[in-house]
Formats: sequence, C-alpha cells, structure tokens
Amino acid sequence: MNNNNKIKIRALGLSSGGLDSILSALLLQKQGIEVAWITFKTPFFSTDSSIKASKQTGIPLIIKDITEIYMEMLKFPPAGYGKNMNPCMDCHALMFNQAGLFMRPNGYDFLFSGEVVGQRPMSQKKNSMNYVEKHSGFKGEILRPLSAKLLPATIMEQQGLVDREKLGSITGRSRKVQIEMAKEFGVTDYPPPAGGCLLTDPNFSRRLKDLMQVQKSYSKRDLYLLKYGRHLRLDDKIKIVVGKSEGDNNRIEKLYKPDRDILIRHAFLAGPLVLIPDGAILTNDSITEIDNIRQAGSICAGYTKTEHGESAKIVVISRAKQSEITVYAQDSKTFQNLVI
Repeated sequence: MNNNNKIKIRALGLSSGGLDSILSALLLQKQGIEVAWITFKTPFFSTDSSIKASKQTGIPLIIKDITEIYMEMLKFPPAGYGKNMNPCMDCHALMFNQAGLFMRPNGYDFLFSGEVVGQRPMSQKKNSMNYVEKHSGFKGEILRPLSAKLLPATIMEQQGLVDREKLGSITGRSRKVQIEMAKEFGVTDYPPPAGGCLLTDPNFSRRLKDLMQVQKSYSKRDLYLLKYGRHLRLDDKIKIVVGKSEGDNNRIEKLYKPDRDILIRHAFLAGPLVLIPDGAILTNDSITEIDNIRQAGSICAGYTKTEHGESAKIVVISRAKQSEITVYAQDSKTFQNLVI
C-alpha cells in the first residue's frame, strides 16, 4: 500500500455527526489515512451533530451552506420523493457532488461516508448507492468503509490507497456491530440513529409544499420559518405564522423583518406572536387585505385567555408603525380549515 511510504493519503467524508459517520472516519484513520469531514447546511437539516462529533474526535470539519442549489434540486428531483418531500437519492447525489467539487482542488484523494448497505429503505440499497455515485459525477471515488466488502472495489482500493481487507461488511438495520466498534474505538457519546431531516416529516412537508406551490417567490428566511409555530393560509398571498410557546415566539421574532413583515400580538395578555411574512409590502388599503389583518388579529386573540366571541385589543406593527385594533376572539375550531 502507498500508506507504507511517505505519501500521505487524504480522504474527505460526508458527516451527519452520527455514529456511522464517526466510525467510518476512525476506520480510515486506523489505516494512517488523514481524514476530514464536510457537512452541508440547509433549513432542513442541522450541522449541530457534526460540529459536536468534530469537537469530540478532533477531526476537522468544513461547513457549507447549499440552500440555493438544494432548492433547485428539490423542485424536480429526478428520482422523485419518498413518502413526504424527501428526495433522498438526489439529496445524497447532490451532497457527494458538492463534496467532490471541494475535494479535487483541496488536495483530497477520495470521498467517503458512513452509509451502511440496507440500513435505510430508500437511499442505502445497493442500486440506490449506484444511482447516487452515477449522478454525483464521482463514480468510483466514493468509499463506504463500513460496508465496503459488500460493494464493488473502488478506484482507491484497486490502487492500494486503502486496504480493503481492513474495511467492514456491515449490512442491515441492526446496530450491534457498530456499538461494539464504538467500544473498541472508545466512542461513548453519539446521537441516536435518527434521520434528523425535516423533509421526512409530514407536517413540515405540507408547509413546504404549500410554500413552493402557492407562493411565486420565497426566501431562505421563509424556509426557516416553516420550522416554527402554526401556519395558516388566509389566501394565495397572505399566510400567518402563530407562535405556540414562548420559545416559538422568540424564534419567530428573531426572523421578523421590520421593513417587510407585519407583527401582531395582544395588547396586554400573554399569547402568541403572529407574523405575516412580507405582509407590509403585500398589503395596501384594500378591503380584503384589511380583513386579512383583522382575521389574523382574531386568531391571535383566540389563542389567549380572551373568551371566544369577546372583544380584544390587538397591536399591529407594520414598517415600524404601531397601531391598535379591536377584534373578536375566534374559537380555534372555526379556522382549522386554514391550517396548513
């Protein structure tokens, strides 16, 4: 193997921050290969676990935001969606493509991941892995160390950059082998085996589908808003986001844009913040739009301690101007048909 001479082999791995990602990197490190991770950020999956894994293991981590290119793929994924808005195969292909484009000019010899054959029904079958490699643009340059012996030998194995005999042959959904490997490597702190992708969540997927189909344009901020509160669509232009808790209110307020949005709250009672994204630039003095603001105020009051049908004073903030309106608190049952 080339590892026995002074040539340093370098590998770049896709990191989810999970146990399989960690073990795949440590397995290559054990062969004397220098490893680093790359992880991708979008509104649909977090980099938190990868950051934690990097700190624990000392393996360098590159973080890249791919929201813009991801959304282009998400509109029309060639392999289609899973049960919800999850384009798993094309998602993996895109990530390997982006990792490969970073790999070549930065001195890495190949890509790797913690994927295990048969672990996930859609994206980790052998034919799925073949699809991903073909559409990534880096066929033959992607190593799956934990299941390598079950897959065709990669270019790296053929050239002796990696010792195939020291790689794994793990298959299926059981985690017994990985847990034993973790003990051998001294890995004790790792997240549970959960996908962590919001695109697999049916509620989130409904909100995203509505955003993509109903609105002609949307921003990255609009995508992050999908994670918080209740979402109700009043018409094809106006949607409201209603906080469910104090934490929700805080997160919604952080995403609030005073020059574009309308923010609504009860004048003196505790309750939700109601955000109308882009409301300040969409609304004017038309009867319909005034009615929409009043309806949003009634919904806001309905989630306070105001008795249903009683009047409530509501604060409306638009373009830094604050006004007060009186509405009647609405019973949540009367607007369930508006919930996305």
